[in-house]
Amino acid sequence: MNPDFLKFQAQTGPYPLGLQIDRASGSYLYDTSGKRYLDLIAGVSACTLGHCHPAVVHAVTEQAQRYMHVMVYGEFALEPAVALCRELAAALPEPLERTYLVNSGTEAMEGALKLARRVTGRTEWIAAENAYHGNTLGSLSLMSYEPRMAPFRPLIPGVRHIRFNSEEDLERITEETAAVVLETIQGGAGFILPEEGYLKKVRNRCDQTGALLILDEIQPGFGRTGSLFAFSQYDCIPDILVMGKGMASGLPIGAFTASAAHMETLSHQPELGHITTFGGNPVVAAAALATLRELQSGPWMAAVAAKEALFRNLLVHPLITEVRGKGLMLALMVEQPAVANYLVTECMRRGVLLFWLLFEPRAVRISPPLTLSEAEIREGCRTILEVLDGYEEGAVN
Repeated sequence: MNPDFLKFQAQTGPYPLGLQIDRASGSYLYDTSGKRYLDLIAGVSACTLGHCHPAVVHAVTEQAQRYMHVMVYGEFALEPAVALCRELAAALPEPLERTYLVNSGTEAMEGALKLARRVTGRTEWIAAENAYHGNTLGSLSLMSYEPRMAPFRPLIPGVRHIRFNSEEDLERITEETAAVVLETIQGGAGFILPEEGYLKKVRNRCDQTGALLILDEIQPGFGRTGSLFAFSQYDCIPDILVMGKGMASGLPIGAFTASAAHMETLSHQPELGHITTFGGNPVVAAAALATLRELQSGPWMAAVAAKEALFRNLLVHPLITEVRGKGLMLALMVEQPAVANYLVTECMRRGVLLFWLLFEPRAVRISPPLTLSEAEIREGCRTILEVLDGYEEGAVN
């Protein structure tokens, strides 16, 4: 591991994987020694079209040669950003028509929280237990996992929690609630799907109480579950849609989308109610636009269900208790955290990249590029099964 990486770059934990990457292409990363790694995590669901997809590289290169950052967000009409917002509106149901571009998913969530407070004038939030919406202060305040929250208290007050998929808990949504904030599919909790009709029931309760519904599609969005956004599969349209991660196939971006009437509230009393310097950056917006167009015109979303089925058919082993999730947002569940840790580290040693989930220590993330081929799925699953076959309790610390 590069010692300068540990000495000069702030770390998120004591045991980083520490691969030194030289280049990346398609479904593979290559380290500085030339070793190849099959990437089954896609930068944690960020590299939708794999690494260095030609359409994305072309869009970035062409835009960088014309102009890059020229002005803070919202003052100049920059065509890549305008086109991206226009085409998102065309792809989304009413009333989701106006998009605010930012720099990450958690920043998009912050903007959505401000918007909900501005629209409703209310201060109470409802979030789900084991939710993860990011790590900035507002996003962190929505969390229910005290070990992550306690060191940073006091957080934003007024957050109450409900159990995901609990119809009984929906009574906690009242006329005091500004917004209910849910992940369409819970990510850090272990890729938990909404049960039949749950999101529709949340939508109905919000309508009854005047609360807004914010759906976080930062992970499942941009084709990962087989449709552009997962909410379209659950008969539920949010008031505010939050997105990020896979929007630009590996470049930093986020966005929140709502009705024009709601978005107008951020433009007055005060003016500049939400501002960002680099949101809507033309190079990043060009990458996102190329990603959106490729997803809509290419075969990738239509192939997601078959790829999911292949993973599920192949990943059968006595140590695998379940495969959770939907599409190419899968969590391989094993019996004990020690098995998950061994699987991630040993697969990396053998050239296959997997990763963990935040709140579920028995889960192993499988969220590859949507461009992953059938042969690559078979390659990755073969290695996973070989590692599980060789697992021994004494091999794990």
